[in-house]
Amino acid sequence: MDDFRRRFLTLALQADALRFGEFTLKSGRQSPYFFNAGRFDSGAALAGLAECYADALAAHGAQFDLLFGPAYKGIPLATALACAYARRGRDLPLAFNRKEAKAHGEGGMLIGAPLQGRRALIVDDVITAGTAIREALGLIAEAGGTPAAIVIALDRQEVVDADASVRQSAAQAVAARHGIPVIAVARLADLLAFAGESAELVVERERLLAYRARYGCEPA
Repeated sequence: MDDFRRRFLTLALQADALRFGEFTLKSGRQSPYFFNAGRFDSGAALAGLAECYADALAAHGAQFDLLFGPAYKGIPLATALACAYARRGRDLPLAFNRKEAKAHGEGGMLIGAPLQGRRALIVDDVITAGTAIREALGLIAEAGGTPAAIVIALDRQEVVDADASVRQSAAQAVAARHGIPVIAVARLADLLAFAGESAELVVERERLLAYRARYGCEPA
């Protein structure tokens, strides 16, 4: 496993962003684990998370020249990543959207750097239904930018529709539909490997494996 994946999972556990137990997801499925990026709620935690994002992007080799954070969780994530790149000597422009258009002042749905002519990296925590990503893609295109890639913290590698003839995760469906890569800092496969290395977490591994057998899909 790559070092940045291990660091991310360790940070997620320390921040209580990654939890094990019985959780009901929006889909109604009963999951043995839950990830909430909102628990990276301090400067140090966000800084550590952003470094993991930057390392994952470096390993992938994605090319972009602007960071875009979809409201709401994508905003602090993209901001923290911009700071991480600045520390590494790369000063990237940053933009994000409002949930509702502003009728006064500068108005509009977008805040931050102009997107015209720029390759935008969308920064978010997870992809579930893909609604926020589709909205972000539309806003970037309308503003004259080009969506270059999407980076997320965790890919659950879980099918959107367990009864479909083609078993795709939400991340795979978005990548296929829009023709851009979805880069994950870590995946369910990494979590399984990580749990197998830990005496404290190895007890969770069987439940994770059972969940993957029921809802998992093969990596792209």
